[in-house]
Amino acid sequence: MAVALLKRFTLSEYHRLTELGFFQEDDRVELIRGQIIQMAAKGTAHEVCLTRLLRELPKLLLEQALLRCQSPITLIDDSEPEPDFSIVRNREDDYLSAHPSAADVLLVIEISGSSLSYDQETKLPLYAESEIPDYWILNLPENCLEAYSEPYQKPTGEFGYRVKRIVLAGEAIALPHFPDQQLSLTKIFPGQTNIQGAS
Repeated sequence: MAVALLKRFTLSEYHRLTELGFFQEDDRVELIRGQIIQMAAKGTAHEVCLTRLLRELPKLLLEQALLRCQSPITLIDDSEPEPDFSIVRNREDDYLSAHPSAADVLLVIEISGSSLSYDQETKLPLYAESEIPDYWILNLPENCLEAYSEPYQKPTGEFGYRVKRIVLAGEAIALPHFPDQQLSLTKIFPGQTNIQGAS
């Protein structure tokens, strides 16, 4: 019986498809381990988190680093995810010449509703293998932040993070690399602002 082989794309092939107009402007796709993945539709809770992070993160970062929203980061030779947020090192050209690479990335943030298992089981090992130092998942079903740090390779050869910290929706967490800047999750999770009475 014939077996269908799944085409895996390199970064250069993926970029070429983009240049040729294979994807539309509003197509939400990303390259993950050679596969072109259709990204999940965003619900209202996802959009609320996105909007609130867009409001709060620039206040904390000022001009110490660059905040990118749903923009590509170039990782190993067959992956170019588009996380909800990445905080990257400042560069004079604002990455006009090329997307940020793993070495440029300080923090990746994914907002996870229906995509939770994908962000935990597919993206997490990819980010760890690429040595992204810190990875946050805003876990909407459980109303908490999963903060991962210290990427490492397991004896099995798989990649993961040595440290996982759970931060509850009413708590705050310091931004990695900027310990004096505290992000209050009360201002981020849907429903928390009114419940907690925060501005």
